[in-house]
Amino acid sequence: MFDNFKKNSERYRDYEVIAKFIRLAIPARWRPIGYLEHLVRSRTGGRIPKGPFAGMRYIHTAFGSAYVPKLLGIYERELNPFIEQACALNCPLIVDVGAAEGYYAIGMALRNPDARVIAFEMEQKGRAALKEMAELNNVTSRVEIRARCKRPDLAQILATSDRALILCDAEGDEETLLDPETIPMLAHTHLLVEVHEFVSAGIAERVMKRFAATHKIRRIWQEDRHRSDLPFATLGTTLLPRFYLDWSVSEWRPERMSWLWMEPRTVNAPAA
Repeated sequence: MFDNFKKNSERYRDYEVIAKFIRLAIPARWRPIGYLEHLVRSRTGGRIPKGPFAGMRYIHTAFGSAYVPKLLGIYERELNPFIEQACALNCPLIVDVGAAEGYYAIGMALRNPDARVIAFEMEQKGRAALKEMAELNNVTSRVEIRARCKRPDLAQILATSDRALILCDAEGDEETLLDPETIPMLAHTHLLVEVHEFVSAGIAERVMKRFAATHKIRRIWQEDRHRSDLPFATLGTTLLPRFYLDWSVSEWRPERMSWLWMEPRTVNAPAA
């Protein structure tokens, strides 16, 4: 099923070279990807139509990731069953490390109306977009936006709640940040972690070994994407080369990615 993944990743890198040239030569609205983004936004009305965050209003851009899959509700769709499990936990505290513009932070705030969400994002532009997303979806009062997350920050936050969920996309810092020996509360915390093998080879195995004694761990692999994931057809889409349609719904990964869904073997009981 995934035999073409490496070939597709290499092809997308070639497309990015082409795209950089096009961005210099053609106004945004008339670039192929710009056209497809405008099409999806106009057809969805700027609201995610399906997936775990259906109904969430979206800003006009994504920060550091692909916009079209997020607006369609198919972004990281491999995780949908685990997002549903996470929402069913009713955790009073949700921590999103590497929140970007807030696909997960704002989505989880909407799905968990009684939860407090703390969203960490290193980049100022990302934090500005995250603030805009929170305002757009009326969750500003429950979403706290912070800059970089370090171990002392995470330890302090986890000490404020008996039950917590962590979503982590830390671009390789997950190994440094998530250590139950230095942050004991992690042993009782649910975690959904994207692992970045292209940053540090073997990181997934090292993180799994670290949590093996305290958590049940499932590794989730990225699935392939196809132009058929784009639900809208126009004269413009028929005229575009097919690789642009494939690219629009891809997530522009450097290699096949994976995530760890880690469920603690012992969980603190909800407060009475």
